[in-house]
Amino acid sequence: MDGLERCLLLHDSSIDCAAEICEGLSLLQHRGQDACGIVTCGHKGRFYQCKANGMVRDVFDKSALSRLVGGMGIGHVRYPTAGSSTHAEAQPFYVNSPYGIVFAHNGNLINTASLLQFLDADAHRHINTNSDSELLLNIFANNLQKTGKFRINEEDIFTAIGGLMEQCKGAYACVAMLAGFGIIAFRDPNGIRPLGMAHRKVPNGLDYMFASESVVADASGFINWEDVKPGEAVIITRSNISRRQVGIAATFAPDIFEYVYFARPDSVLDGVSVYRSRMAMGDLLADEVKRVLGKNDLSIDVVIPVPDTSRVAALNLAQKLELPYREGFIKNRYVGRTFIMPGQQMRRQNVRRKLNAMALEFAGKNVLIVDDSIVRGTTSKEIVQMAKDVGAKKVIVASCAPPIRYSNVYGIDMPSRIELVAHNRDTDAIAEAIGADLVIFQTLPDLISAVRQFNMEITTFDCSVFTGEYVTGGVDETYLQYLEKLRADNAKNKVQIGGISTLEGKGGGAVQHNNYGDVREAKEAPIGCSGPMNGADDTVGLYNSWTGSR
Repeated sequence: MDGLERCLLLHDSSIDCAAEICEGLSLLQHRGQDACGIVTCGHKGRFYQCKANGMVRDVFDKSALSRLVGGMGIGHVRYPTAGSSTHAEAQPFYVNSPYGIVFAHNGNLINTASLLQFLDADAHRHINTNSDSELLLNIFANNLQKTGKFRINEEDIFTAIGGLMEQCKGAYACVAMLAGFGIIAFRDPNGIRPLGMAHRKVPNGLDYMFASESVVADASGFINWEDVKPGEAVIITRSNISRRQVGIAATFAPDIFEYVYFARPDSVLDGVSVYRSRMAMGDLLADEVKRVLGKNDLSIDVVIPVPDTSRVAALNLAQKLELPYREGFIKNRYVGRTFIMPGQQMRRQNVRRKLNAMALEFAGKNVLIVDDSIVRGTTSKEIVQMAKDVGAKKVIVASCAPPIRYSNVYGIDMPSRIELVAHNRDTDAIAEAIGADLVIFQTLPDLISAVRQFNMEITTFDCSVFTGEYVTGGVDETYLQYLEKLRADNAKNKVQIGGISTLEGKGGGAVQHNNYGDVREAKEAPIGCSGPMNGADDTVGLYNSWTGSR
């Protein structure tokens, strides 16, 4: 998963947009803490770039922002769903031909092997990283190249994106910037990953922006937030805005896990308030908790959320059950989200660094701990043990989401079914695995109802992590087994050597493989002010103005 962006086009080209893009990225930092980047477009279509591993606040200081010139730009925050964590795979990506294109992507493709084969054998385009984002960029660039024109127009761009949607399968919300032309956004035909747009009135015109979440628009004074529709492409220049449905009609199925966990509560995605949906999750979960507790003849003394995502639901649950709500876990805000940390061992170590249990709220009580979801069980097991260590009599865990039993192939890091605590386990076995006295899960119909009630036009959600049903098709057992092998934590930063055969991107393991199966550690490209663009040195890429320690 990535935080797509801020993509910004200021009406006044003499004003630099980098500082404002940086502010937007900081609001999306929850979507990725591995790497970040900004590319701007200045006078005569020249691009300026700064990207590196690290948090937004660490990469973009005053000096770095001062070197990002221009009133049009793209920013991106990233966490690696699999594969390399190298600086070279920080987005946005760039190709100089045709026309100069900068590109950022949120999601994951499921047919990267065939795309790589096409780009290598037919389009003769070089792919220099293990990211499927670079594949998307080059498919788009190749489609534009087919026009053979000295200068392209909106019609050519719509045609190129329509062709891309026929070629690329999976989840993708994308923004692009053409040198000296404008900004572009498009969303896959199923609308799995979120993307929206807004504008802001300025003297003599309008500023425009795209972002993954509406909170960026709210904080920056932009109005009229509107979701990019599934299969839609939007092209914005300083003189015109054009929109067109270019993708083949498909089932609209936004990822329901955005509402459960990933998105900020103050965002609105596809017409649904994340905050309101989490309130509804708490209300409906309360009914299930009451039923299960009655069946097991148990009572609860206090409701305690796992901060931060589950707070809204936990409060509503407590109010409906007329139980005390207490903040029993105190969070260290200087530790990142454990779910998106690379490496199982790192996730486990950071749970106790992140949370501290107050004995005052646990000792001698039957405690209902409310969490947004239970994924690997790493966090849940540590939290349950922490509660018991400070004297909890019984620990019951309630999850706002149903059991997660299947891999996510659309850009969220749920790498292997065997790593999911709910895989091949019933509720009692899950409780035993995490050390809880009882585990209670939201039912899938209730979760869907909690979100859908705020936008009845959404008839379907991607619930594949709960059901194993993948809305795009093309995902079978062979693919999942292959995916799991490549996405294992111990495959991170490794590539297989030999002839080019297939390449799986962010969600597919970021591992190039062949028939020989040899494995070696990937060497990260050097970083610094002459460091890589798409993994290359600056003789073929963009100069990177990042000058952090290395």
